[in-house]
Amino acid sequence: MTESAVVVHEEAKPGSKSEQAYAAVKARIVNGTYSPGYRLVLARIAHSLGVSVVPVREAIRRLEAEGLVTFERNVGATVSGIDPTEYLYTMQTLSIVEGAATALSAPLIDSVAIGRARAVNEEMRECLEHFNPDRFTALNQDFHGILFEHCPNPHILDLVHRGWNRLAALRSSTFRFVPGRAQESVLEHELLLHLIETNADADAIEHEARRHRAATLEAYLAQAPTTTQ
Repeated sequence: MTESAVVVHEEAKPGSKSEQAYAAVKARIVNGTYSPGYRLVLARIAHSLGVSVVPVREAIRRLEAEGLVTFERNVGATVSGIDPTEYLYTMQTLSIVEGAATALSAPLIDSVAIGRARAVNEEMRECLEHFNPDRFTALNQDFHGILFEHCPNPHILDLVHRGWNRLAALRSSTFRFVPGRAQESVLEHELLLHLIETNADADAIEHEARRHRAATLEAYLAQAPTTTQ
């Protein structure tokens, strides 16, 4: 995918130039246009987006804080690589905080939200027929967002968002590395929805949410020796 192909879509996003630059560069990292190790030349990116260097610099700083960009001496800003250890720690942490957030959200999830989540999961099921890991990953994020977005504890919710941000560069990669995990994930989503619909106790919902996240981690790590070289 070329940079020019991405710009048409990204420049239409509302908000400040800094926010637009942030969204554009992050999207390119997530979809693989900017792969691990890619050098982020500010002037080149600014030109491709039709903005000055200033908002691009601000965007790069935000992405560095999220762990998606690394500054190297004599090199500058580059896209962070895939670190299996960091992935392990992030997924372990996310399984705990997202599990708690989902359990706390459950009593506040109404039938409309359940319907939204089920519709997204159905799209994920359809995506399996002609598998597109990038689309599947985006839908997966939408699905889980519906389940934890009602969490009444802002501190836990902030930790969940931080975890998803750390995984941003890996989201597209996870299901590409382990496509067989995708079908299992859809089935586990249905189980989560069933538990929430039937007013299962918080412990059962949290346990299933954590088990679901752990299963993805285990599937990824089983492939890590051959996919992270």
